[in-house]
Amino acid sequence: MKILTVDIGTGTQDIYLYDSRLDLENGFKLVVPSPTMMVHQQLQAATRRKEAVLLSGVIMGGGPSHWAAESHLKAGLEIFATPQAARSFNDDLDEVREMGIQLVSADEAHQLAKKITTIELLDFDYTRIKRSLSGFGISLKDLAAVGVAVFDHGDSPPGYSDRQFRFDYLDSRIRQENRLSAFAFPADKIPEIMTRLKAVVASAEDLDAPLVVMDTAPAAVLGATLDLRVKERERVMVANVGNFHTLAFRLGPQGIEGVFEHHTGLIDLQKLDHYLVLLADGSLAHEDIFEDHGHGALIYGSEPLILSGKDFGVAVTGPRRNMMRGSNLRPYFAAPFGDMMITGCFGLLAAVGDVYPDLGETIHQSLKGAGGSGTPPWELEFEV
Repeated sequence: MKILTVDIGTGTQDIYLYDSRLDLENGFKLVVPSPTMMVHQQLQAATRRKEAVLLSGVIMGGGPSHWAAESHLKAGLEIFATPQAARSFNDDLDEVREMGIQLVSADEAHQLAKKITTIELLDFDYTRIKRSLSGFGISLKDLAAVGVAVFDHGDSPPGYSDRQFRFDYLDSRIRQENRLSAFAFPADKIPEIMTRLKAVVASAEDLDAPLVVMDTAPAAVLGATLDLRVKERERVMVANVGNFHTLAFRLGPQGIEGVFEHHTGLIDLQKLDHYLVLLADGSLAHEDIFEDHGHGALIYGSEPLILSGKDFGVAVTGPRRNMMRGSNLRPYFAAPFGDMMITGCFGLLAAVGDVYPDLGETIHQSLKGAGGSGTPPWELEFEV
C-alpha cells in the first residue's frame, strides 16, 4: 500500500511516499521550495524583466508571494489576476484591488495570457510531484490515498479578524472531536469556510486516489507525538516553530488540553518560553496572544501540566526550532523516525489512517514501528 503525503509550508513543501512494505525510515522523500516561494521567484524574475504579469489558478498560501507582488506593483508594473487567484492575497477582493492588482474575468485572462507572462497559483501540484518522482524511477500508480497539509485562516466575513475567525474554527473543531486528526478531512467533507483546503481539492482534478486535506500545524504536532520519547508521555506539550507561525498544543489522555498560535516573526525565545509556561499552568488567556498580534489561545484542561522534575519540559519541532536553543524549559527536539523535516508528513499519514479506517490498521502498525518487512528497498520490486 502506498500513500503520498505532502506538507506545504511557507519555506518548503515536504513530500513523503509511504510504502507499507518498507520501514518508515526507508520511505522516499523530497524537501523542496514551497509553492509560495516558487511564485515569489517567478514574480521577482518578471520584475527584473519589467514585465506585466497575469495570475491564474486557485487560492494558495501567501507570505513570500504576497511580498513579491507588492514589490512588483511598487516598481510600477501591472499585475492582473482572476478572482480565485486574487483571493490568495485577501478574501476581500476590494482589499486586493486596493493593493493595485487588476481583477479580470476568465475571458479577459484568456486573452491576456497570449500577451503577458502568466503564473499559475496552486498549493498542490500533483503533476509536478509525479513528474519529479518519476525522474527517480518512482511511480505513483495505485496510490491508496493522498494527504496534503496547508495552513488555512478560513474565509472570515468582511470586517471580522481573520485571526479571531481561525480561532473560532479551532475551538469549534476541538469541541466537536477532541483530537489532532479532527483537523483532517476527506475531500468531500471540507467545511465551506476553509477555502484554501477546498482549493487544494480543486487543483487535484487529475488525482485518482482518495484525498485527505489537513491543517499544517496539527499535522506537525501529531507527527511529533510519534517520536518515541514524546509518545511515552501521558501528558505532554509540543511546540511547532514554523517559518511563519508558531503553534503549541498541551495534550493529555482526553485529547487537547490547550493551544496557542502566534506569528514566529513577532516572538523571541523569552516570549515563547513565557507563553509556554502559561499554557502549561492553564493561565494563558486568549487576549495575551491576540493583543500581541498573534492568533490566540484556548484552554480546555483545568489540571496544570507540571514542567519541573521531567527530562524535558516541551517537545519542539519545525524549521525554526533552533529558536528554542537555550530555553529554560529543557526542550526535546523531536525527530520521528529520524527526520524532523518530515514530521508533518508522518502526522498526515496518521490522520489518513483515522479518516479512512480501512487503511488505518496498516498505517498505525507502521507508525508503531511494527510495519514494514525489514526488507531493504533494493530487494523489492517497484513499478517504474
